[in-house]
Amino acid sequence: MEVILKEDVVNLGHRGDVVKVADGYGRNFLLPRKLALQATLANKAVIEQMKSAAARRSASEKIQAEELATKLEPVVLSFTRKSGEAGHLFGSVTSADIASELAAKGFEVDRRKIVLNEPLKSVGDFNVAIKLHREVTAHIKVKVLAEAGSEAPAAEPAAETVAAK
Repeated sequence: MEVILKEDVVNLGHRGDVVKVADGYGRNFLLPRKLALQATLANKAVIEQMKSAAARRSASEKIQAEELATKLEPVVLSFTRKSGEAGHLFGSVTSADIASELAAKGFEVDRRKIVLNEPLKSVGDFNVAIKLHREVTAHIKVKVLAEAGSEAPAAEPAAETVAAK
């Protein structure tokens, strides 16, 4: 089955592409979710109009994303979490934490655009990528600090057990 994509679909194609997919995938997933149209002559004409509108919209979105990226470059976020002796956090810093901290600073960024392969689970400085647009990626600095009282109590009980023996 040939379909015309109305939206970007991961691992399949971009908006306006004509792609060949399995019948079930097109009929049961793409078409009901309005991610694609069946590739007929009439729909191909409609898609040409949609492509030109999408190109204009994408250009304006890219400009906005570049402006936001320049504002985000100097941003440094600090998180204080409880940690163990080796600097491993008891919890973690996730993309949702980063998004909420950015929102507190006045930047509205969807947490799904923050690129973290896995949550930050250790103390240190990290560079985190934010994919604002298909062609625009901003990088922010995230500092994860150990809570002041979190390391000292962990060391004291070990010293007491040695003295008790």
